[in-house]
This record gives sequence, structure tokens and C-alpha cells, in this order.
Amino acid sequence: MSTIGIQHLKALAVFSTVVDAGSFAAAARQLASSRSRVSEQISQLEEDLGVRLLQRSTRKLSLTEEGRQIHDKARALSRVLEETREIATQESPKGRVSITTTHDVGVSQLLPALTAFRRSYPEVELDVILSDERLDLIAEGIDVGLRVGLPRDDSLIGRVLYEDRFALFASADYVAEHGTPTDFASLAEHHWISLAKITPGGIFRLYRGDNLVTIEAQHYESCNSPLMMIKMCEAGMGIAQLFPSTVRSEIASGRLVRLMPDLTGPQMLFSLVYPSRKQLPLRIRALIDHLLGFRLFDR
Repeated sequence: MSTIGIQHLKALAVFSTVVDAGSFAAAARQLASSRSRVSEQISQLEEDLGVRLLQRSTRKLSLTEEGRQIHDKARALSRVLEETREIATQESPKGRVSITTTHDVGVSQLLPALTAFRRSYPEVELDVILSDERLDLIAEGIDVGLRVGLPRDDSLIGRVLYEDRFALFASADYVAEHGTPTDFASLAEHHWISLAKITPGGIFRLYRGDNLVTIEAQHYESCNSPLMMIKMCEAGMGIAQLFPSTVRSEIASGRLVRLMPDLTGPQMLFSLVYPSRKQLPLRIRALIDHLLGFRLFDR
């Protein structure tokens, strides 16, 4: 009685390789195994199936009728093994890689890096997932994340890319119309733009040196998107607490002006995060190495 099961898939693939190669010795060379080991695997498969697959002689191997029918079905397995081996041992990265970050960092920092990556690795295709919510990389099946902070989950690895602190900014037009604040009291009287999850209720906590300074804005707009907050600030809607690294072009062009530079937020880390795996696929390793070497926040 046959006891065939999923555990026999490898033996069936070996059997197909033997038939296609024409001998145990040739199959052993292809499989990086020994002739005796390949012969043992076929004998065990025949015993488990309860049928003879090969007629053996000192000169050649020939298929039995049952062996011919089984080989017709099993030959696909050897192709699967070969294709799997090609994927695992590919010399150049290829395939798809997914990466997530927030909208503001995606546009200002990530996009230039991905453009350069595409030129270097044309056979790797990208799935870019922009979200201002912290997505679960493992649950969502995402390969790499670019985010603020280091992971608390031991199943994730975090590599620090950059350190930054929030600073205060307003548009040149806003300053021209409302004036430049010079003290805490005048700051509270200005219009503010608040990121809902960071400064709920329009309460901003900053530092002057080691001293905590709390500013309760009398007038503020609330927003749930860092990118939208930058655009609102640039449009002259108020003062915003922003990372200088994410608004470099706006500062350089004069569209945004830094206010009271002695006030900053706590030190924050931008990090590259990915699931902990000993053998990362070559395409994912290529993207991680590229982003680590690109100096995203220094451009």
C-alpha cells in the first residue's frame, strides 16, 4: 500500500532529475550529492510507493510503465527546484520590494534616493506605500520602513539614519503680516498649525537648552498630515513645529523662515526599519544598503 505524502516531494524531484540526467552519477552532480545517496532516495521512494520506477542494469537505467507515468507528473518538481535555486543564488537583485514612510519624508527625502536606486538596480521594482499612520510591517507584509524612532518590537531591526529636532517656522508672508515673535507671550498669541497626534489641543512643548517651555496656542489649526502641515505653513496660515531636514528647500528658497532658533524640540531619530531575518533577499538588502549609503537627510 502506498504511503505517499508531501514529505516525498523532494524524492520525486530527485527521481525526475535522475531520469532527465540519464544516470545516478549525473543526477548526483547536478544535485551536489553523492551517487549512493541519490540511489538510496530512489529506492526509498519505490518502497514507499510500492512500485518499481526504474529498471537498473550495469549499462543503463530504463523506466517502468509506472515510472514513466509518475515521471510525467514529477518532472515539474525538478523545474521548480531549479527555478528556486536560481532565485536563491541570483547574482543581481531582481523582483519587487515594498517600502513605507510618511508623505512628507517620502516626497522630500525618499524620492531622490529611489530615483538613484532605480538607475542602479533596473530589475528591482518598488511598491511605495505612503501613510502617516505607523503601519505594522510584518502584518502588512512590508519589507522596509522609514520612520521616526526605533522599533520596540524585537522582531524588527532599526538602523539610525539621522538625528533632528523640531524647530519653529513660518512663511515670509506670515512674518511680514503678523511680525516676528520675540518672547513666549507673543508666541502664544500667534496663529499656529498643530499636528494632531504630536501637539493635541494646541499645546506645544519645546526646550530652551535644558529647560522645558510649554506654549498654549490661543489660535491654532489642527492637521493629521505632516506634509499638509508644511504646505499650510508655507501658505501663511501660521507657525508650525517642523523638522528642519524635511523643509530644506523651503528654507533655502526663503519660503519658510525659522523663528526663535533657541527653541527646539527633543532629539528625534529617523531610522530604517525592517523585519529581522538572517537571510534577507538580495533585492531587499540592496535597497537597505542603498538607503544607508545615500545620506537621505544630508542633501
